[in-house]
Amino acid sequence: MSEMSYIQIIEHYHQHTASINELMGSILSGINDETLFQDEARQQKAIDCLMESYPFVDLPYTLDPSGQQLSHNVAPGNTLADQQGGVGKDRSHRPYFLQAKDSRATIVTAPYLSVASRSLCISAAVEVRSATDVLLGYIVLDIDLSRTIEFLMGDSQRLKFSVLFKSIYAAIALGLFSVVGLLFYFSLEELWSVFIPGTGEHELHYTKPFGIIVYLTLALAIFDLAKTTLEEEVLMHKDIFRHSSTRRTITRFMSAILIAVSIEALLLMFKSVLGDGHMLAGAVEMMFSAAALLVALGIYVFLGAKAEKAMVELRQNKLD
Repeated sequence: MSEMSYIQIIEHYHQHTASINELMGSILSGINDETLFQDEARQQKAIDCLMESYPFVDLPYTLDPSGQQLSHNVAPGNTLADQQGGVGKDRSHRPYFLQAKDSRATIVTAPYLSVASRSLCISAAVEVRSATDVLLGYIVLDIDLSRTIEFLMGDSQRLKFSVLFKSIYAAIALGLFSVVGLLFYFSLEELWSVFIPGTGEHELHYTKPFGIIVYLTLALAIFDLAKTTLEEEVLMHKDIFRHSSTRRTITRFMSAILIAVSIEALLLMFKSVLGDGHMLAGAVEMMFSAAALLVALGIYVFLGAKAEKAMVELRQNKLD
């Protein structure tokens, strides 16, 4: 449940471009008032209210008709103005200003990488005119694209608990890795005992080696489970709104179980070949179980991918 990667943010942006543009337009329409350019106190109050209501707004400010910044830069959560890069800064060369001065409608730029935050952002701007249609200036919003997508998808509240969730999953993964270490210790202990003089011939050739393999097989399965939990729930961003994320997690879990079952079935077959013939039936049943599990997993992945493709096409048709 880490932050979205740049690729994921761009993918979501293309899926929700129309909604993002509408959101930016509605926000700017709500504060589009000529008094913002006449009363500095009212302007600051509007900016503070804007940032409190919309946590994805990184930087709101106003420009005069020539593109010179009129208001201070106010970082999220701060009430004091940051004088550096604030009032008087020339922004007439910025893409959002060049687009806004040629349009009376709200303009929204394409995503770009913010120099300050190193995150993907967009800028929205709209011109402000007086009652007599005189151009007073422009209102500009610099928007964190990732947080905007989370806001639109209703995911902001869940992310507040992400630290707690990560801590719990990390603790679970650590416990599983501890079990792996314990099983690995037991396997080394069994391996060491093979070379101790006085070990019975039957136990040397049959019991000990297979016991080592069992310990290592269990360690492998539990290690894969712990690794999957750590990667899926702690290190990687899991998009709960996409079925592919859930399908990927289930596939990785089932693959670990499938490997463990297959190895155990092979062990039983080896034992039956070496003399324990009564285990052959159980080994065959386990192999059939592994094959059935593999087929079921393939059907699940195929149908899940097909269903998600249909949902994406349906969503795209609605947008068109």
